Amino acid sequence: MAQPLRRSSIAAVVGCFAACLPAIAFAQAGPAPQTIPGASTQQNPTPGHAASTAEQTSPGEPGFTTQLFASSRSNLLGDMWGIRTKLGNIGISLGLSETSELFGNATGGVHRGADYDGLTFMSLGLDTGKAFGWEGGIFNVSAFQIHGRNLATDNLYSLQTNSGIEAQRATRLWEMWYQQSFLGGKVDVKIGQQSLDQEFIGSSYSGLFINTMMGWPLIPSVDLYAGGPAYPLASLGVRFRAQPLSNLTVLAGVFDDNPPGGPFNDDSQVRGGAQSGTAFHTGTGALAIAEVQYAINQPAVGQMDYGTGGGGLPGVYKLGAWYDSGRFPDQRFGTDGLSLADPNSNGVTRMRKNNWSIYGVFDQMVWRPDPDEAQAIGVFARLMGAPGDRNIAEFSINTGVVLKAPLPGRDDDSLGLGYGLAKVSSRAIGLDNDTANFNGGLYPIRSSESFIELTYQAQLAPWLSVQPDFQYVWTPGGGIQNPNNPAKRVGNEAIFGVRTNIVF
Repeated sequence: MAQPLRRSSIAAVVGCFAACLPAIAFAQAGPAPQTIPGASTQQNPTPGHAASTAEQTSPGEPGFTTQLFASSRSNLLGDMWGIRTKLGNIGISLGLSETSELFGNATGGVHRGADYDGLTFMSLGLDTGKAFGWEGGIFNVSAFQIHGRNLATDNLYSLQTNSGIEAQRATRLWEMWYQQSFLGGKVDVKIGQQSLDQEFIGSSYSGLFINTMMGWPLIPSVDLYAGGPAYPLASLGVRFRAQPLSNLTVLAGVFDDNPPGGPFNDDSQVRGGAQSGTAFHTGTGALAIAEVQYAINQPAVGQMDYGTGGGGLPGVYKLGAWYDSGRFPDQRFGTDGLSLADPNSNGVTRMRKNNWSIYGVFDQMVWRPDPDEAQAIGVFARLMGAPGDRNIAEFSINTGVVLKAPLPGRDDDSLGLGYGLAKVSSRAIGLDNDTANFNGGLYPIRSSESFIELTYQAQLAPWLSVQPDFQYVWTPGGGIQNPNNPAKRVGNEAIFGVRTNIVF
C-alpha cells in the first residue's frame, strides 16, 4: 500500500492545484456524466449502447487521440468490442471506474504533509424484464477496492473530513439488492444490502463537492454506529418508494443500524466480515428513516429544458427524519450519575435508549439566462439536528452555490463554493468544562468546526474528469487538544488537492 507523503510533498500538491486550474479550464471536452464517489451506480452504460467510431479505431491509426476524447465515447473502453451491446441486449450492464486523489494540508493539523488515496468501483446490474421476462425487476450488486492512505486520520483530526472516498483500506462487497416496481413505476420496493446515501438525505448540487459532509452529512456520520449504513458500509434492509403525485415522492425504510457490529465507540470498518462486506449484523438495533420530496418546475419526461418545465426554475425540497432503536453513550455522565471527568466516577458510561434526527434539504436553480443553454446557477442547503445528550454533534449545516458552464465552451464543467458547520453538543461541551475544572483549567473547551470548499470540476472527456480543490477548516474537531502539543489546539487547516475520475 502507498505510504503517506509528508512535508517534502506538500509543495507538490499546492503546485498541482495551481497548475491544474488554468489548464483544465481551457481544455476541450464533450458531455460527460459526473461520478460522485461512493455514491452512484448510475454510471452503468445504457444497454444496447452502440460502438462509436472511436471504438472501431486502433491506437496506431491516425486520429485515435482525438476520437478517444470525443463526446460520443462515454467510456474509456467504449463498447469493449461489442461486449457491452451483447450484454445489454439480455439486460446486463457493467460499471467500472477509478477515482484517485492527492490531498495535503499546508497548515494546521497534527502533521503537515500529503496522502494519496483511491477507490476502484465495480457494479453489475440486471434488468429482469429483458433477461427473462420478469417486468419491473432490477438486481444490482456492487463492490469496491479502497487503497492508499487517509489524510483525515493521519493529519487532520477534523470532524468534517476532507474526502468522501477516504476509508479504511479494504476490498469489499458493497450493495446487493433486488428492486421491484408496481403500478407503472409509481411504487417500488427494494430489499437487500443497501447504502442509505444512495437515496436518502441527498442533494444534487452538493454532489459536486469533495468534502465528506457534502455527501453523507455530519450528524449520521458521527452520531450513528460506524457512521451508519453509508459508504463504505451498507446494511440489510427494505426500502419503500411511492410517487402519489408527479411532483411528490415518499421514501421510507428500515435497516440494520450497525453495519460492522461491535460497540458504539469502535467504528472499525474492517472488523471480521465487515472487511469483505459480508457481515450481516442484526443484534444492535433498527434504523428507520423516512423522507418526503417535493419537486417544482420539473421538465416533462424526455424534456431536457430544465429552465421552463413549470414556468419557473426547477427545485427539489426534502423533509425527513430517522430513528435508531439502539443504545447510545451519554456524552457526559456515567452510570453512577457523576461526570466521566470526575476522578471519583466509576468510568462506566451511561447508555441511553434510542436516537433520532430531523433534517431538511433544498436544491434550487436561481439563475439561467437561456433555457436552451447549459449555463446556470444553483444553490443548496441541508440542515440536521439531533439530541445533545447522547450525540457528539447536535447540529450541522451544509450549503453552497454551484455555477454550471462557468466559461465559454465549457458546458460540462462546474465551479462550486461550499460551506459546512458542525456544532458540538452541549452535553459534550459540559464534559470538557468538567475536565477543565478537574485539571486546573488546562483543557480546551470544544464549540464548533466549520469549513469552506472551493472546487472546479472539468470534464476533459466524457469518461475523464479532473477536479482541483481547496478547503479551509476552522477549529478542527471543534477545538480539540493537539496530541503533539497538549498546550495548544489543533491548528486551522489549509488543504489543497486534486481528484481524477475515469469511467471505464
